[in-house]
Amino acid sequence: MRTILIILLMFWPALGQSMTVTFINPGLEDEQYWVDGINGMKAAAASLGIQLEVLHAQRDPVRQIELVAAVAARPPEQRPDYLLLSVEKSTFGAKMPLAEAAGIDVFLAYNGLTPEEKTLHGGPRDRYRHFLGSLNPRAEEAGELTARRLIEQARLLGLTDTAGQIQGFAIAGDRSTESSIRRNQSMQQVMAGEDVVLHQVVYADWRQDQGQIKAEHLLVRYPDTRFVWAGNDLIAFGAMAAAEERGLKPGRDILFSGINTSPEAMRDVISGRLTALAGGHYMTGAWSLVILYDFHHGVDFAETEGLEMARSMFHLFTPESARLFLARFSDRVPAIDFRRYSKVLNPGLDRYRFGFGQLLEQP
Repeated sequence: MRTILIILLMFWPALGQSMTVTFINPGLEDEQYWVDGINGMKAAAASLGIQLEVLHAQRDPVRQIELVAAVAARPPEQRPDYLLLSVEKSTFGAKMPLAEAAGIDVFLAYNGLTPEEKTLHGGPRDRYRHFLGSLNPRAEEAGELTARRLIEQARLLGLTDTAGQIQGFAIAGDRSTESSIRRNQSMQQVMAGEDVVLHQVVYADWRQDQGQIKAEHLLVRYPDTRFVWAGNDLIAFGAMAAAEERGLKPGRDILFSGINTSPEAMRDVISGRLTALAGGHYMTGAWSLVILYDFHHGVDFAETEGLEMARSMFHLFTPESARLFLARFSDRVPAIDFRRYSKVLNPGLDRYRFGFGQLLEQP
């Protein structure tokens, strides 16, 4: 009878010990990136029998802290087993003590601690016992992949100046978020090793309107611009609008890159308006739920994966893979069985795999 019970718990997680997770979304409730990320989490939660709660901070760092405080102030029986947080705008130092005092385990997803924050607050399971660990996309990939594609296509189209150089600028997300810093650094490193003139790097706070405003000024300042590297898809949309107002054709006269997987970005890749698009990292929250599910059921990620995980998650989309994405992920909550990625449910699995390509290929 005991053997039968174990088998049932393995293959039907919802019948096992209940598990609750609260995710505090740092972004806007209707922001496409976070909509996709939360839908991925819902798919993972449904697969694994996790009760998922999502609270929205609406891009307000103070609101992030207030939401953690509100969750921590709940009666003990109403607190979640785990808080899933994304560190933005240096809010970790205010949020973590609240969770620690309430006895709620915290896992960081999407953005981990910067070196400065780690010096101040300590790493996972160091100063704070309930700070379990973190999972971040290898942000450098996004900068590398998109920068290289821009350069390759610019050369192919002959978008060089009289000295054989490719001129352009970058509109990044922000100055302080760890993932933004690493994306920007890797992009700059790639361009420094090529015949590229990167005139300036400015910041648009991930916003389309700011991307357009910044691009309008920089296109006047640097009239020989032939590429714009953007920190996300929204910034790219704004920058493309600015270029079109000046009579430039995206994908032909001037090249644009973006990061994320919005349907509009996918359609722009297919049409050729967007030259380089990297994405798939929005599934970081879903992968984090897999890790927490295993931890909750006795498999500690620290033993084989480490406490601070930075993993390859980005896919560089082509028109073909963009079409596949639109077909496979058109449903609001994708039909993905995340049980196949759990170590608890697959004892022969020795390492986690977080690449987005496997989700595109999954039957």
